[in-house]
Amino acid sequence: MLNPVHLRDLLVDPALHPRGQAHLSAASGLVQVGRCLYVVADDEHHLGMFEADAGFAQPVQLHRILPGDLPRNNGKRKTLKPDLEVLALLPAMPGQPHVALLALGSGSKPNRQQAFLISLDAEGKPGEAARSIDLTMLYQPLREQFADLNIEGAFIAGQRLHLLQRGNKGDGRNACIEYAWPDFQAWISGVQAIPPRAARISEFALGHLGDVPLGFTDGTPLPGGGWLFSAVAEDTSDSYNDGACAGSVIGWVGGDGKLQCLEPIEGAPKVEGIALVGDDRLLMVTDSDDPKVASQLLRLELVN
Repeated sequence: MLNPVHLRDLLVDPALHPRGQAHLSAASGLVQVGRCLYVVADDEHHLGMFEADAGFAQPVQLHRILPGDLPRNNGKRKTLKPDLEVLALLPAMPGQPHVALLALGSGSKPNRQQAFLISLDAEGKPGEAARSIDLTMLYQPLREQFADLNIEGAFIAGQRLHLLQRGNKGDGRNACIEYAWPDFQAWISGVQAIPPRAARISEFALGHLGDVPLGFTDGTPLPGGGWLFSAVAEDTSDSYNDGACAGSVIGWVGGDGKLQCLEPIEGAPKVEGIALVGDDRLLMVTDSDDPKVASQLLRLELVN
């Protein structure tokens, strides 16, 4: 059993939050760039940004990536939100001297097929306005294999971009979908008009917690090859409706692409984003699916 340390709640200045909340409540994805940590809020039009060593009370800064604001009503907001569940760190793009962030919609509904490319400056801060990318053509072939598409994680490793498809009670298949990074980069940078086809799709049997299947929520590459992932047992039969969280696990995939092991996380937090710091510390963010509850930043010490 992995025992996380609670580092902080993701508090914000309520005067700057679009609904006046004093916290982010739906943090997904987690990326570190220098001293900065980024999360994407799946029920907002913003990134959250804060320093990795910031004190508990230091507010998270909000960086807008879409115009306008979502409705205050929970049901209407859920229907209209872009469902940005994924945040990935990209190397410098052609014509850009610094790294970038890519936020992707889950694809679980037609209005959730949009990505945003966010350029960063030399200090790792957002520069120009985010550029929107239509994911419809990228996701269409994936729907032929996964009717209930739900992309929840992404990372680059070994010159390939990996997308993580999350299963549920209706379809328990989890998958890692790989694209040749040069081809994917050519598409999102506008050099290539047609998105690439997946180079490989590998399905993973993650098992259950109780009678609830585990589903991918995020992934991060390991320095020596392979990757880590978070997975959650959420009691729902589709990618749209929320359900009770039976718990979360961290899993290891080897350089050969084989699942090596799973370890449950003490306290059953709903982990939606992870980032590896050094070789043995894993940062995690949570999403309780309740607007009244702040997302948390947690830390795990990994033992090889």
